[in-house]
Order: sequence, then C-alpha cells, then structure tokens
Amino acid sequence: MYERLITLLDAEGAQYRTIDHAPEGATELVSELRGNSLGQAAKCIVVMVKVGKKVTRYVLAVVPGDRRVDIGAVKGLLEGTYASFASRDIAERLAGSVSGTVLPFSFDERLELVVDPDLLAHEEIFFNAARLDRSLALSVKDYVRIAAPRTEAIAG
Repeated sequence: MYERLITLLDAEGAQYRTIDHAPEGATELVSELRGNSLGQAAKCIVVMVKVGKKVTRYVLAVVPGDRRVDIGAVKGLLEGTYASFASRDIAERLAGSVSGTVLPFSFDERLELVVDPDLLAHEEIFFNAARLDRSLALSVKDYVRIAAPRTEAIAG
C-alpha cells in the first residue's frame, strides 16, 4: 500500500515529504516523533454503518489527531440505523494496511472517505504511510485534489 500511495502522489505531482521514525501507530506518540501538532495528524478510523437491516456501509472517517470520531455524526450522514467502529479485520482489509497505519485515502470502492474540515485548515497533514516506521507530510491542497474526500463535521 505504501508503494501504491507514493506512485499516486508522484503521478499527481503532489508536494509531500517522508519522515522516518521509530515504529509507532498511536497518533499522540507518533506526532511527537514527527514533530507535528496533534491537530495536523490525520487520525483514520473505519466505521461500519447499518442502513436498515440488510445494507452495511463502511466509512473511512478522518479527523484531527486531537479529536475523536463522532460515530453518531457518521451514522447521521448515511442515514443509518446503527453505527460502530468496524472490526479490526474488516478495517484492515478495506484499508489495505494494519491498524495504526491506515491511510487517509480510500483505494476500495466499498470504503467511503469522509474528512472533518478542521483537519483541512492546515497547510500540511501528517499520517503514517501504511507503515509504522514512516510517515508523510502532505500538502492539504494536494490531499484534497487527489483524495477528493467528502468533507463533513464528524469530529467530536
């Protein structure tokens, strides 16, 4: 997944830089290693939303690192009847990487990307690049242009 991301960013002419660091997946700790504010860290959580009894949808919810995903807000966006964090195995399968390294990009059509606008108020965002030992600092303008996320208030 790391190579897929870098290939995409290079093909799109994105402004980014890599940051190598000790292996870490917790947003607070990895932000210290990278030297970024928590508000600039992209915290990526996969949320499962039931819409009625037969339809299940998945959202890649991306919020600033100093905030939490508001499950109720995500449920409301999809007019769901129930929402929760996706199980670890489903989240990792849809995201294409292990927990703690989930990218703020969706490469799976079953995973809808929704980003809280407060994260996009910065010039750069920081996230683990599908690896525990390497992060990216990516221009917000390029992130929005390439990832084309749905932008909604989903941070609590």
